[in-house]
Amino acid sequence: MRPRAWCGVLAAVALSATACGSGGGGGAAEKSDDAGSGARSGFPVTVTDCMGAKTTFDAAPKKIVTSNAAGLELLMWLGAADKAAGTGFPPGKGAMPGQYADRAAKVPALGKTVIPKEKLLGSGADLYVDAFSSMKNMGKMGDAPTAEEFKAAGIKHVFLKSTACASMSKSPRTDLSGVEADIEELGKVTGTSARAAELVQDMRKKTGAVRDALKDVPAGKRPSYFFFDYDAGTKQPMAVCNRQVANAVISMAGGRNVFDGCDGDFKPVGWEDVVAKNPDWIQLGVRNRGSDEANAKAFDEAAEFLKTFPATKDLTAVKEGRFLRIGSERTTIGGVRSADTVREIAHTLHPDRVK
Repeated sequence: MRPRAWCGVLAAVALSATACGSGGGGGAAEKSDDAGSGARSGFPVTVTDCMGAKTTFDAAPKKIVTSNAAGLELLMWLGAADKAAGTGFPPGKGAMPGQYADRAAKVPALGKTVIPKEKLLGSGADLYVDAFSSMKNMGKMGDAPTAEEFKAAGIKHVFLKSTACASMSKSPRTDLSGVEADIEELGKVTGTSARAAELVQDMRKKTGAVRDALKDVPAGKRPSYFFFDYDAGTKQPMAVCNRQVANAVISMAGGRNVFDGCDGDFKPVGWEDVVAKNPDWIQLGVRNRGSDEANAKAFDEAAEFLKTFPATKDLTAVKEGRFLRIGSERTTIGGVRSADTVREIAHTLHPDRVK
């Protein structure tokens, strides 16, 4: 894949969601619930990686490093912020939910992008939460430690599988069950299972309301939808395929991903393919730029490209301005706020049904 495209995809999996409506229980405690004699409650816990290899925890970890801001945000939601010892791809201004912004800003940034191997191994962490997996060498931006190196450093390695393992999924993703499983699994590992259950319940309440509102809308009547990954480059568009979290978000929101026949997570396609699909709606997927003003400018640039590019300027969605200005991270990275993104897209596509 082209280096610039990888940079866009890496950005899509690297940063946490931009500020929007938060899930229920937004004021989660800063301390996890595994202190003292309760430290071993619910343990041992065994989890698997993308290939099924097992890792067992006899107690909750004390120091956690995350590969990106999405993992860091999840620790915040779980009430395990006190365990956060460092992160790669640190969140930009406005990327974290407001209630966690100050706390997240205090977490050391071990790398502006991928954490250098030596710095990760020397971090003193006993757990590394990874959203990348086989994407470790995307754009040659870094190299991941081997299993033996993690073991020698005393670091256990777990994955946010809804993102890290997306390309390996055996079937298309049409719901958020994988994201919910990540939340529940990390809750078990960090001793915050009760909080994880609350978060998942709140997500299901939101997505369930959308599902009920759209239950009598036939598949053939649901509008077609193109996720325009602006940061992956404009020379050749990058499609989100049916194993990507975005496919689930779009599907649950009552849309039809125009590239849902593409197996995998991301795939470069041609502009002629996009034109042939003639989507009803186009999401302007840009990553967080660090401020509302900068984000608005990036959305404007993405829209202007589509309006002036010869291949897309005559598409109906472009001529009628049927654009959704929703950040890449909120759509392509699984997390607590994925349910909010489902609801926001559903309201845009079906305003008479989803208020």
